[in-house]
Amino acid sequence: MPYPGAPGQADSRSVLSIPAFRKLWNSMAFSSFGDWLGLLATTALAQQLAGGNYSKANFAIAGVFIVRLLPAVILGPIAGVIADRFDRRRLMIVCDILRFALYLSIPLVGNYFWLYTATVLVESVTLFWSPAKEASVPNLVPKNKLESANQVTLLASYGTAPVAAIVFSLLALFASGLEKIIPHRYASTADLALYIDALSFLYTAWVVSQIRGLKQGGVAKSATNENIFGSLISGFKFVSKSKIISGLILGMLGAFFAAGAVIGLARTFVGDLHAGDAAYGVLFGSVFTGLALGISVGPKLFGQFSRRRIFGASLTVSSFFLIILATVTNLVLAIFFVVLLGAFAGLSWVTGFTMLGLEVEDEVRGRTFAFVQSLIRISLVLVLAISPVIAAWIGRHTFQVSRYTLTYNGAAFTMFIAGVIGVVVGIVSYQRMKDRPSVSLWSDIKSAVRGELGGITGATQVGIFISFEGGEGSGKSTQTEILKKYLESIGETVVLTREPGGTELGVKIREILLANETGHIAPRSEALLYAADRAHHVYSLIKPALDAGSIVITDRYVDSSVAYQGAGRVLAPAEVARISRWATESLTPTLTFILDVPADIGIKRAGSNLDRLESEPLAFHERVRGEFLNLANVDPERYSVIDATQSIEAIAEQIQERVSTIPLLKINAKKK
Repeated sequence: MPYPGAPGQADSRSVLSIPAFRKLWNSMAFSSFGDWLGLLATTALAQQLAGGNYSKANFAIAGVFIVRLLPAVILGPIAGVIADRFDRRRLMIVCDILRFALYLSIPLVGNYFWLYTATVLVESVTLFWSPAKEASVPNLVPKNKLESANQVTLLASYGTAPVAAIVFSLLALFASGLEKIIPHRYASTADLALYIDALSFLYTAWVVSQIRGLKQGGVAKSATNENIFGSLISGFKFVSKSKIISGLILGMLGAFFAAGAVIGLARTFVGDLHAGDAAYGVLFGSVFTGLALGISVGPKLFGQFSRRRIFGASLTVSSFFLIILATVTNLVLAIFFVVLLGAFAGLSWVTGFTMLGLEVEDEVRGRTFAFVQSLIRISLVLVLAISPVIAAWIGRHTFQVSRYTLTYNGAAFTMFIAGVIGVVVGIVSYQRMKDRPSVSLWSDIKSAVRGELGGITGATQVGIFISFEGGEGSGKSTQTEILKKYLESIGETVVLTREPGGTELGVKIREILLANETGHIAPRSEALLYAADRAHHVYSLIKPALDAGSIVITDRYVDSSVAYQGAGRVLAPAEVARISRWATESLTPTLTFILDVPADIGIKRAGSNLDRLESEPLAFHERVRGEFLNLANVDPERYSVIDATQSIEAIAEQIQERVSTIPLLKINAKKK
C-alpha cells in the first residue's frame, strides 16, 4: 500500500470529530489509563505485601509482570476468534465490567494469591477486549483517515502512562492523611489506585455502551457453522500465507524482544551508571517521550516512503540505537539515545498497526490482531524471564583501552545482544516486506531529498484507482471496458476515463496532440500539454470520483508520459515524471496494468489510419515499450505486466484475477 503523508493536528481533530470513533477513543484512553495505573498499583501492592523483605519484593514484582503476560500464551488467539464471531460492542462492555469487579476485589482481599489470580483474570479479559477494539477501528473511520485514527489511538495508549504515574504520585500524598481515618490495609497508595482503576473501567463500559456503529465480526456466511478451533486455524493459515502479515509479525516480535530487554534491565542499567530512582524515572519518561514523537511526528517526516519500507527500516534503526545505548556510560547520552530509540519504535508501531488495519480483511482482522498481540506478549514473557539471568551470568567486565578504563555489566551486554537480534530481525522484515525490490532504500532517501519520491509512493484515497498502460495496439480500451462491466457486476461504482481527452478541456488538448495537422511539437511543449490535460483531469474528474469512493479506471496516466515523452522523445524520464507529479499532486494508481506487445505487432494492429504519435518510427515505439517494462521492474507491487498477444478472454481473466486481490474488492467479490 502507498504511504500517505502523516496527518497533522487538523487531521487528528478531523478523525476525532467522528462521533462513534470519538467515543471509542475515549474508552481506549480510559482503558489504557486503567491498565497503566493497574500496573503501578499491583507492583506497588506486591512490594507492600513483601513486608520489607528486599528479595521477596523483587520476586513478587517480577511475578506480577509475568502473570500479566502469561494468559496470552493460551487465550490470545482464541480471544481473537471470539472478537470475529460475536458482537464487538457487547463483548467490550462485558470485559470492562469484569475488569471493574476484578480490580475492585484486589485491595479488598489483600493477599498474594488473589493478587496473582485476579491479575491473570484481568489480563485474560483484556485479551478479549483488545482485538475487538482494534478490529473495530477500521469500521468506524474512512480508509483515508485510518492513519490519523491509529496515531491518536497509540497516543492514547502510551500518552496515558505519564498521566497514570502522576496520579499515582498524587495519591501517595492523600494516602498518608487518609490512613488516619481508614485502616492502612484499605487506604494505601496502591489500594486507592486500584479503586480509581476499577472505576475507570466502569466508566469505559458506559462509554462503549453509547457507541453505535460497532458491528459483529465480519465472519463470512460460509463460516458461520465453523467451530472456534476451525476459525482459529483459518486465521493462522491466513497469517502464514501472507508475506506482508508474516513479515509484519516478525518485525513486531523483534521490536518487542528488544523492548523487553530494556524493560527487564532498565533499573539495573541505571544503577550501573551510578544513578538512582530519579534517573530511572527520567529514563522511563524518555521512552514514552520518544514513543509520542515517533507516533505523532514520525509519519509526517517519513511520509514519502511506503509503509512496507519504513516499517522494517524503523525497526532496524530503533534496534541500532539500542546497541549504541548498551555501549554508553553517560546518563545524559543514555537518555538522548533512549528518546531516539523510542521515536523509531513509535514510528514502527503506528505503521504496523495501520498496515494490519489496511491489509487484513475484516473477517479475520480480530484474530490477526489477537495473534500478533499474543506472540508479542509471549516474547515479552520470555525476555523478562531470561534477560536478568543472562545479565547475571555475564557479570561485570572491565576493559583497559590506552589510559582509559571501561566497565560494562551484564545488563549492558544483554541489551547489546538484544539490539543485534533486533537489527537482524528488522533487516529480514524489511527484505520480506519491501516493495520495489530493485530500488535500494538509499536511492529512495536521495529521491526524497530531491522531492521526487512522492510520485512513486503516492497517497492513499477513499476509492480505488486503476490505470492501464501500454504501447499502440495493445488492447487497453477493450480491456478497460471489460473490467468496468465485471466490477459493476459485483456491485462496484465505476468511472471509466482516458488520457488525453477525459474531460471537455482534455478533448480539445487531445485534438492538438494527436492530429497529424498539428505537425511537429517541441518535446518539452508536448510533455507540458499532456501535464496540463492530466492536471485538469485529476482535479475535475478523477479526484472527486475517488473521494466519493468510486473505482476509477483510466486508459493511460502518468506512466504514458514517462514512456512516450521521456524515453520516446529522449527526454529525461525523471524530469517528465516530476512535471506529472506536480500536476497530479502525486496522485498514484492503486494498481497499474501494462499490456505488453512487441512494437511491430502493435503498430500493425493499429491499422493504416495512424495519428501523430502512432506514425512515429518503430524505434520510437520500441523505446516506449522498454520504458514501460522498466517501470514495472522498479515497482512490481503496483504494476502487473500482461502478455497482450494472448486472446482477449485470457487477458481479461488475468486482469480480473489480479484485481480481486485488492482487499476492498476481494471482500465484495466474496459477498457476491
